[in-house]
Amino acid sequence: MTKLVSKLISKIKGREYVIDEGISSGDLIGILLTRFFMLLRGTFRALLFKKHGKINFIGKRVTIKSKHCVSAGSGLTIEDDCHINALCRQGVKIGENFSLGRKSIIECTGVIRELGEGLEIGDNVGIAANAFISVRGSVKIGDNTIFGPDVKLFSENHIFEDTETPIYLQGATRLGIEIGEDCWLGAGVTVLDGVKIGKGCVIAAGAVVTKDVPDYSIAAGAPAKVIKSRK
Repeated sequence: MTKLVSKLISKIKGREYVIDEGISSGDLIGILLTRFFMLLRGTFRALLFKKHGKINFIGKRVTIKSKHCVSAGSGLTIEDDCHINALCRQGVKIGENFSLGRKSIIECTGVIRELGEGLEIGDNVGIAANAFISVRGSVKIGDNTIFGPDVKLFSENHIFEDTETPIYLQGATRLGIEIGEDCWLGAGVTVLDGVKIGKGCVIAAGAVVTKDVPDYSIAAGAPAKVIKSRK
């Protein structure tokens, strides 16, 4: 049974996927039933997307606002209790085989007086539970990049120089965030506005990234500093 399911998943993902032989038949059946109901939800709810792939999995208690702004490839997986506000100028563009972990939030627009810019996610991107992605400025995430749990992206920074004016009235800068392909952001990483993380980077758990990180770098700390090159 595991071999049959492995072949089926491999076909969906477009690459080899082998299920651990330690999974019992009972557990596997339970997982398949859960996926079946996610597939049913995904099939109907994705119909309102601007563009969607053939296969979509959506969990329970998932909220997706402004579905017409979403373009997604096949293999989309959104786990339980996620919230997506897709209202933004350029829309939300998601590649193939994207997964969003439980209780994650993608928030493109906070206040309607100024829409967020847009979110672009590449192929084979995996985001673990409790992520928070603020899309005020543009956010781009490259192919094959993975996030650990509790990763946060903030693509906006408040202006606060004038002490006579409330901070919320001073406006904000929106330089955007760009994360290259084949990166790994560990648990609890925070990335601030204006940061570009290069290709093949590893950002250690708990790091706060305030400056650009060159290709193939390992960065850690708060604020994050490059501690090693993968090359």
